[in-house]
Amino acid sequence: MPPSVKHGCDHVFFIGFLGAGKSTLARNLGTMFNRRFVDTDRMVERRQGMSLGKLFRLRGEAQFRTLETEALRSLQGERSLLVSCGGGIVERSVNIELIHAMGFCVYLEGDLADSLRQIRSFAARPDFKSPEHARRLLEHRRPLYEQAADLIIDIRGRSFKDVSYECAERLLERGLI
Repeated sequence: MPPSVKHGCDHVFFIGFLGAGKSTLARNLGTMFNRRFVDTDRMVERRQGMSLGKLFRLRGEAQFRTLETEALRSLQGERSLLVSCGGGIVERSVNIELIHAMGFCVYLEGDLADSLRQIRSFAARPDFKSPEHARRLLEHRRPLYEQAADLIIDIRGRSFKDVSYECAERLLERGLI
């Protein structure tokens, strides 16, 4: 299947639940293919001068989502980025529209056990309140991820290295990396 024609940008966006390995994958592919990678959560943290946890506590999730959308919009003037998106980026349809306007969307599909195994610090994850809350959140977001995705990669029980190679191969096949 040929890649969609995009005007202006040719980014590859990685979406998925908490702990899916989006940042690790973007960094690995960036190293493999000498491409810049960015993380929307880190962009918001740098611009606001505070951690996501503190931002959620002081300003709330709605304000964070607005800042997240602004971070996405700021990528419109860039070229060929690998973009790790926060787990909740799919909560706003405008974000999905921006992603599709600027590039190609890869969903790293996993299950809750994968996420819980990868998360080193729950305190650093402001939308993680408990395993039960995370399960409900994943159930809510899974269809949003699926609808947004141009490509779905199953990460269940797989190493980051294996996922990186599969993703690289599938993006190369489409001429996207």
